[in-house]
Amino acid sequence: MTEHKTEHVKYYARTLVLPMLLMAAVTYGAGQAILAWPTGEAAVSRGLAADRTSQWNTLTDFGSSLSDTPYIVALTAVAAIVCRLAFHRWRESIFLVAAVWSQSLVFLATTELVDRHRPPVPHLDPAPPTSSFPSGHMSAAVAFYCGIGLILTLHIRARALQVLIWALAVAAPLAVGFSRLYRGMHFVSDVLWGLLLGLACVVMAAWAILYRRERTSPSRQPGRRTAGAAKVT
Repeated sequence: MTEHKTEHVKYYARTLVLPMLLMAAVTYGAGQAILAWPTGEAAVSRGLAADRTSQWNTLTDFGSSLSDTPYIVALTAVAAIVCRLAFHRWRESIFLVAAVWSQSLVFLATTELVDRHRPPVPHLDPAPPTSSFPSGHMSAAVAFYCGIGLILTLHIRARALQVLIWALAVAAPLAVGFSRLYRGMHFVSDVLWGLLLGLACVVMAAWAILYRRERTSPSRQPGRRTAGAAKVT
């Protein structure tokens, strides 16, 4: 039993912890590079702020709220429970939680160190204490909505429904990203890096949990699972 636990720890350290540390290091390096070299992104922020209208102010307020932290936390918890009840196993639930919370941990580990100021335009939302880089709203939106999209398309075979699911899964993060730009809360590079971070966390969690396969060690009796490849049920 101790050997089994040790193999589990090694597996998740290799497939989750190490990739997260790598993502944090790369995110920090990218943030420092952006601070060191002028990007000219402030012009984009000023252009969006100059063209604001009351209608778009309202629409982007809704778009930004799609990835507000309280909503993402609540939606992730509800989705994890629904997945457990619907699929009668924990695999999908653990995958979604891992995808969402891994991007959050990487974001929190790097945003204070980068300490990038918000765009020099009027902000339509209260500025959180975290820095502008990367966009936590964007990374959370990608991790949650694309994570849900991946889960659903694995269980739904109708091609038309798969296309619809992914259209919505992609549209939600895009709406969040544009809303954060429009409302003066992030630069373009903040949103783009949030997109990459969210995608990386979905891929990482899918590889480690959702697509994990049972493997039988040659050193063990046929039919027995290896300690490091026990199926998540």
